[in-house]
Amino acid sequence: MSENDARPMIRCTRCVLPDTFPGIRFDEQGLCNYCHAEDGSRDLAVQKARYRKKFEKLWEQRNRSASAYDCLVSFSGGKDSSYTVALMAREYGARVLALTVDNGFVSPGALANSLRVVEALGVDYVLFKPRFDVLRRIFRTCSSETALFAPKTIERASNICTACMGIVKFVSLRTAIEKRIPFVAFGWSPGQAGLSSSVFKAVPRMMRSMQKSVKEPLHAIAGSDIDPYFLDEEHFARVDDFPYYINPLGFHDYNEKEILTTISELGWTPPDDTDPNSTNCLLNCYGNAVHKGQFGFHPYAFELAGLVRQGALRREEAIARLSEPEDEKMLESVKRRLGIAEGGLESQV
Repeated sequence: MSENDARPMIRCTRCVLPDTFPGIRFDEQGLCNYCHAEDGSRDLAVQKARYRKKFEKLWEQRNRSASAYDCLVSFSGGKDSSYTVALMAREYGARVLALTVDNGFVSPGALANSLRVVEALGVDYVLFKPRFDVLRRIFRTCSSETALFAPKTIERASNICTACMGIVKFVSLRTAIEKRIPFVAFGWSPGQAGLSSSVFKAVPRMMRSMQKSVKEPLHAIAGSDIDPYFLDEEHFARVDDFPYYINPLGFHDYNEKEILTTISELGWTPPDDTDPNSTNCLLNCYGNAVHKGQFGFHPYAFELAGLVRQGALRREEAIARLSEPEDEKMLESVKRRLGIAEGGLESQV
């Protein structure tokens, strides 16, 4: 049962999680177990202040002579990562290296935004484009297979996004290790990543396990062609060069209106060719449609529910984003580029 089916969707009366979400339960007032769990947690403002203090202490202790850069920002060109680049460069005075991994479906508008933002901020920029024939094999398989990754991953993202972001994360980590960059920043919204993951040290043992969970399924699809996008044993041996992962939007106040105001002053403009839940990726609408067909709920439900609980997004707006059907022309364009025909998969030639 998908979120676009005719049956009325039953949602939590506070957030937007639907009754099709894995493991969800509602009380007599229609409040879900995820909202109850958040009610029992510590005060959010106190927690944010603690993580911000933790980061800023680490930031003050960094060795500026060890690398040409203080921070690598995984930069999609979307609104949140654009704001993250600006935050690191301006508020923290970081020597930033912005890194975009082009999955073959980055919006032309997002690429143009990326160039305007880095030029306005005066930061170095790298555009890395993996082989599209490899990515196409991966995305096609993600369109038809439901058990590629750990079951918990489907709660937060489609299989297509999980595969794509796995490559992005490890290309970013590999680059940081090779360039001895002490911090890697992501522009996750507070709904995408928990506060507990907003500041942590990437260590070889943990990253080896995380890489295995993504690389093994992708290796089964594309073989050794994916090796350049992940860490090898030489990287794992460079223990002292493993960076801290940070998510500044987790421990800073998240206000979408303020974010848009800030980045618009840098020349950023909303793309007119992406879906309501993305400001950078043309593949996103297809991944959403596939996920709803496979699992019966929208892959952005968890993120938007988190933003609603924190007061960063109105519930009505979140429901509108989740309820809007995918643009058929956009879907057909993605399927043509992937070589996916109506009712099945075409051969890759």
